[in-house]
Amino acid sequence: MSARDESQHDTQHDTPDLLGQFDAAPQPSRVPRVLMWAAVTVVVLGGAYVGGQWAVADKVAASTSVAGIDIGGMSRTEAAATLEAGLPAVMARPIEVEAGEKSGTVDPVAAGLAVDVTATVDELTGFDLAPMHLWDAAFGGGEAEPVVTVDEEALAAEVALLAETLAVPAVDGTVVFADGEAHATPAANGYTVDTEEAERRIAEGWLVVPEPIDLPVGATRPAVTQEMTDAALAQAEALVSAPISVEVEGQVAQLPTEVIADAASFTPVDGQLQLALAPDVMAEAVRDRTKDLETEASNARFVFRDGKPVIRGGEPGKTIDGDAIAAAVVEVGVTPGAQRTATVALAEAPAESSREALEALGVEEVVAEFKTPLGASNAARIHNLELGTSKVNGQLVLPGETWSLIDALSPITAENGYLGAGIVSNGSLTEGVGGGLSQLATTTYNVGFLLGFEDVEHRQHSYYFSRYPEGREATIFVGSIDMRFKNDTPYGMLLQSYVRNGEVVVRAWSTEHYTVESSTTRRANVRPPTTVYDTSAGCIAQPAGNPGFSVVVTRRVLLDGKVVKEEQDPWTYQPQNAVVCKAAPKKDDKKKDD
Repeated sequence: MSARDESQHDTQHDTPDLLGQFDAAPQPSRVPRVLMWAAVTVVVLGGAYVGGQWAVADKVAASTSVAGIDIGGMSRTEAAATLEAGLPAVMARPIEVEAGEKSGTVDPVAAGLAVDVTATVDELTGFDLAPMHLWDAAFGGGEAEPVVTVDEEALAAEVALLAETLAVPAVDGTVVFADGEAHATPAANGYTVDTEEAERRIAEGWLVVPEPIDLPVGATRPAVTQEMTDAALAQAEALVSAPISVEVEGQVAQLPTEVIADAASFTPVDGQLQLALAPDVMAEAVRDRTKDLETEASNARFVFRDGKPVIRGGEPGKTIDGDAIAAAVVEVGVTPGAQRTATVALAEAPAESSREALEALGVEEVVAEFKTPLGASNAARIHNLELGTSKVNGQLVLPGETWSLIDALSPITAENGYLGAGIVSNGSLTEGVGGGLSQLATTTYNVGFLLGFEDVEHRQHSYYFSRYPEGREATIFVGSIDMRFKNDTPYGMLLQSYVRNGEVVVRAWSTEHYTVESSTTRRANVRPPTTVYDTSAGCIAQPAGNPGFSVVVTRRVLLDGKVVKEEQDPWTYQPQNAVVCKAAPKKDDKKKDD
């Protein structure tokens, strides 16, 4: 058999089997059945998983706590109630913080921190397909972070206060002198709290991170550094290394190191320690070691010559210049290689009042004058008036100044030269030290009245004395009654006063300013005197005097033709009754005398 035949034979032999395979009935496939069961299994397991998640959706995972409050396994409602009950204790616990080397606390309530209970419980409950949710529900969730609300303004305010207490100020270097030697205090850095970052850390770390919460700080440098301190110390040591001499007008004062150290000090100026010596201490040290270097200034003053005011004095004096001495001693004391001798000159000591200042006051002419007669005055009364006018004489009343007669005369005592003379006290004639000075009060009051000065204080006598103008007079009594006026003009006013030719005279020197018009009403309510009887030990008999009556004094003050003041001053005088120093007669005796 040929190869072809063999090939054909083989083909023929195989064909019936292949055809048989196509003609046979097909066997059913197992894949759809497997897929179906797999799908069923997935559905069953998925349903079980979803059902499990739904089963724990309303419960907090076991072993869960918030801010240390155990709410594990609780329902949403139970967990919220438990947190609400436990949070007050948590809120009452201060938050511990630290910054650098200091520590402190923050009141969470004051800082505006709070736990949002509802939001916190919502975070821990609810349906969730994540496998971990089911795991936590079964095996525990641990410590959970609360949902915190923050009042940013309140937190910022609390942190600002906290930052002040936690900050450490930088220490400036200093140099001081003690026991004649220089001593330095080292400079040191400080730090301040970064408040913005501190707010963030407190808000985010509260009830979450372990306490104390670390707050960030930033270093601060001292204004006076150690380098500056070292330089100042070198100056100080050089200054007190040996005595220093001061030469003034040919006299030499040697200053010991102890004296220099007592006067020396360092002051921070623009970040540098500036050395200075106390001028008054240095001046006194030189003054104690020299003789007769200084002369006093002569204050300018008004005096009367030939009845007119002239200016005397006003020359400057010479004084030891403490500022110049201090500067010169520092210079020779700290300059390397310098001779330790400082040469200074005396300074001019100006007068408290200069001639120029007095000349500018306008004291040029008599602008007002008033005289009152002495009448039947005794020697003691005249003496008091002479002494009083000498004290008033030369009194200068500056613009805007209020002048007091009591101040000018005081003390009105026997030790000051005043004598006892008649006075009116509580409506009765008696004797007192300084009696008669009311006449000076009346005379000076009328000068102020005529000048148009402001009437600050005055009071008329109880009785009318005919030597005075009605209603335009004044009395004084130490401690209760004064005579005061105010110079409300732009010029100074100089008083000239004396007793001469049976009169008390007071003049005012100044520059004419106001024009004064005045008038006095006729007497009204006139009451004649009567007789009174006085049995007191100090009684002084007196005859009946002037009647009692009422008057009104009007003053109009004009400036450049315009009225600037218009005043009315009413006054009522009591009748000056006769005083008999014995008991009043009985009515029967009086009839018998008649």
